[in-house]
Amino acid sequence: MDRRLRHRRGVRDLPRGAGRARRVDAEGAGTVMTTTHQTTTGPDGPRVVDRAQYGLAAFLAVVGVVVVVDATGLRPGFADQPVQPSFLPYVVGAALVVLAVALAVATSRGSVAEPEGGEDVDLTEPSDWLTVGKLAGVFLANILLIDLLGWAITGALLFAGCAWALGSRTVLKDVAIGAALSLLTWYGFYVGLGLPIPAGVLDGVL
Repeated sequence: MDRRLRHRRGVRDLPRGAGRARRVDAEGAGTVMTTTHQTTTGPDGPRVVDRAQYGLAAFLAVVGVVVVVDATGLRPGFADQPVQPSFLPYVVGAALVVLAVALAVATSRGSVAEPEGGEDVDLTEPSDWLTVGKLAGVFLANILLIDLLGWAITGALLFAGCAWALGSRTVLKDVAIGAALSLLTWYGFYVGLGLPIPAGVLDGVL
């Protein structure tokens, strides 16, 4: 490779810097297009805040407070019961309040859920407030009617109502599944744990 060429005049010199890594020879290369995108997200960068999450956090907090306040009016169980009737509502209500606070803090810090691979959800689209309103109405109706109708009925309506709000149109099937689940949980708490759950209009039947 170090030998001199005999016909050097016919040899064309290469451009300076040719052949080096990550370099493009502009001479004779034509039009060069580069498509390099770099996204940097630092601690001081802009934060994306989803305000709809604040509404969900407030809803969870309200439900948690209502559950705790309602638990204070429950009649105490028998002295030999290992768990009092108000224990589980206190735990559920406190957990809802803690989740509401955690969600509000995460939202204020710009925490946004990232879609998983293959998930057909566009997180940039606005929230579906109609669906949120339907779910809130179903939960509120369950809270207001549970003492009157009892858990066996309101539990079935709660399941069927949530399924309807999320797009299900098999009402009879959803009511049947909800009734089976509500009866199973009612007997599980009342017979298995000794925790009385409102029977409502079915008092004496169940």
